[in-house]
Amino acid sequence: MKILARQLTFDLYNCKNSKLREIKEVEQMLQGVLAMAGCSLLEMKGQPFDQDHFMVIALFAEGHIMMHVYPSMRYVAGDIFLCTENAAPEEFFKGLRRFFQPDKTKTTFFKRGDFRTNTDIKPKTKTHVAPLRRIHNTGAKVIRILARRNRG
Repeated sequence: MKILARQLTFDLYNCKNSKLREIKEVEQMLQGVLAMAGCSLLEMKGQPFDQDHFMVIALFAEGHIMMHVYPSMRYVAGDIFLCTENAAPEEFFKGLRRFFQPDKTKTTFFKRGDFRTNTDIKPKTKTHVAPLRRIHNTGAKVIRILARRNRG
């Protein structure tokens, strides 16, 4: 199977980093992630759209990373596109996750350019919830179950 590229789309919910509002801080973090991966940065652009939404895109020889950041919602959406068959966008994503510190992440992974005609191409989706959030959610479920039992 010949894969031309790999793409990872992501949603980061309830981000904790106070630097979420600063375009320059996000750009510096991206430069660091790319440098650690040994990528050749061609261009970086941060663009504010309004007081509560900005976009940052990094173009590099091996692909691109694009993010839309919504500071008041503490939400980041974006994608990582790498133009090599054996690329690992998950490694880039780890750096983004460390910087933004989200409670919950949702990722979808695509293999791009799969030219096989006899197969269905289905993306892999993965959701990760921070441990404290999981404890809170589990506790709420237990309380609901106990309340139903007491009513019945």
